[in-house]
Amino acid sequence: MDGEDLVDYEEELPTVTPAAAAATDASAADGAASADAPADGDKKAAYAGVHSTGFRDFLLKPELLRAVGDLGFEHPSEVQQECIPQSILGMDLVCQAKSGMGKTAVFVLATLQQIEPVDGEVGVIVLCHTRELAFQIRNEYARFSKYMPEVRTSVFYGGTPVAADQAVLKDKTKCPHIVVGTPGRMNALVRDKSLKAGGVKHFVLDECDKMLEQIDMRRDVQDIFRATPHHKQVMMFSATLSTEVRPVCKKFMQNPLEIYVDDGAKLTLHGLQQYFVQLEEAAKNRKLNELLDSLDFNQVIIFVRSTARANQLNQLLIECNFPSICVHGALKQEERIERYQQFKKFEKRILVATDVFGRGIDVERVNLSISYDAPTSADEWLHRAGRAGRFGTKGLAILMTSSEEDKSVLSDIQSRFSVEIPPLPQEIDAATYMS
Repeated sequence: MDGEDLVDYEEELPTVTPAAAAATDASAADGAASADAPADGDKKAAYAGVHSTGFRDFLLKPELLRAVGDLGFEHPSEVQQECIPQSILGMDLVCQAKSGMGKTAVFVLATLQQIEPVDGEVGVIVLCHTRELAFQIRNEYARFSKYMPEVRTSVFYGGTPVAADQAVLKDKTKCPHIVVGTPGRMNALVRDKSLKAGGVKHFVLDECDKMLEQIDMRRDVQDIFRATPHHKQVMMFSATLSTEVRPVCKKFMQNPLEIYVDDGAKLTLHGLQQYFVQLEEAAKNRKLNELLDSLDFNQVIIFVRSTARANQLNQLLIECNFPSICVHGALKQEERIERYQQFKKFEKRILVATDVFGRGIDVERVNLSISYDAPTSADEWLHRAGRAGRFGTKGLAILMTSSEEDKSVLSDIQSRFSVEIPPLPQEIDAATYMS
């Protein structure tokens, strides 16, 4: 989609550790875990699990444990149990696990545990493919480093004045020890020597497949990588990691710990109800109105395929007196972040978005995801549906299909994740998707 991917441009067989991917959930930077257990009969539901491991068992710094306690997290998710003990020792790591299992917490805690801040020196680089995700990761660092005031974190992405970023990096009293950003802007700062990468000890890619699959973005990542020292820790994370991309990831690493959820069925988001609606294109607006009127929800994200459709649908919803807002790649950066914040703060309950919002974005109250336009792939569906029902909560995802291509994607989703997505029933019991 032109202008839709939030990319920022101005601009040999190590042991594979299988991740037990039962339905554990933790927020993108959270450790609250839950385990999936079959209920009576053949029903499945997500229940809060009590793991024998607690965050204290990781021997984290007291400042980190205090922050984790303040945030209310006691038990790590299974992915965190697999990854954190090795990652805090500096081991390279590639991790693929479903949305909402707390992958972000792994690298945030691992890097904060190991960092020894030096004024004027960047020690950690975190790259991600969208500006909103960069902004969110920076906020997660702020939450977990609450009792580490000596550690400074900054976020750099396109659409903002590069001179401001350069000024921050050149001032020793303001220079961040941890930088989070998108590849285009970060590479520009490395190229002009504003960002001195010679002291980097930890290099992280979040949603790594999105960056490594696109040739020009991969080139930016490689240029930044080459500017860092040879000896450093490299960690890569994603909810979807194809067998083609995995070898590319490992080229950046040395004997990494590999955590893969290979079974597509295990990637299914437990606790999430999934349905499809077959209808004519012209009937979508009426159906959407019907759904928003009849369904109970806290917040909803409605996915469309283009900027124009996002604007039009948002306007239509506002005219129908729905509290709607939209986010897409054509907005100015400040406006995008402001709208994201409005939605996150619950000032608006309905968000119309292109797939710029499909990956990694955490808004705790979202429990309904509607694909007004079908996604282009099964993996994209996983990311969209994953916006609802995060952190071990219930949720509802609805896919509208109106063409043969849409039906083909629906078929791909069902075979990829070994799940049957039934037609939307006349009535849905709110208890099945409302926590």
